[in-house]
Amino acid sequence: MTNPPGSGSNLPPEDQPGWGAPPPQPGYGQAPGYGQAPGYGQQPAYGQQPGYGQQPGQGYPAAPGYSGPSGAAPQMDIGTAVRSVLTQYATFTGRARRSEYWWFALASFLASIVASILDFAIGSDVAGGTGLVSLVLTLALLIPSLAVSARRLHDTGKSGWWLLIALVPLVGFIVLIVFFCQDSQPGPNQHGPSPKYQAAGGYGY
Repeated sequence: MTNPPGSGSNLPPEDQPGWGAPPPQPGYGQAPGYGQAPGYGQQPAYGQQPGYGQQPGQGYPAAPGYSGPSGAAPQMDIGTAVRSVLTQYATFTGRARRSEYWWFALASFLASIVASILDFAIGSDVAGGTGLVSLVLTLALLIPSLAVSARRLHDTGKSGWWLLIALVPLVGFIVLIVFFCQDSQPGPNQHGPSPKYQAAGGYGY
């Protein structure tokens, strides 16, 4: 039934929705209508959680870099090196790492300076520049110096007989310095386990 114009009735025409009826909702997959939030009833990224152990908006942590063979023992200090060499006073077997050899070499050099000062102070120095205290010190450190040098060569995989190359003037000394500066072999060799890269840690006396 239609309402005649001018009748004063507020009823809507028959072909329009009833007065006060809600407007039709948009279908699934359709754009939201006026006043409706996008994705009605859903949160953004519905069903997804942040990555495990991460906060939202953070990237993955960088992987740790490779830092060489694992299990490397810390470097020796000068006191530990001197004690290790003197404990193995005449031990020509086994291995000695770089820090042990070079700290002992430095300690021997400093001791020789002190011995020279004492020789000068007590008047025991002779024309050749070697006094009584320096002579005693040289004889006392000769055997442990040769022993730690042989063990240092063993640590690089070489025979201790390479010490004889020092008899060659200049060239032999340079070759030995190069050998003594080489790093330890990571694994065990014919002279024993590595004092630097050992699984148990420690200084590897």
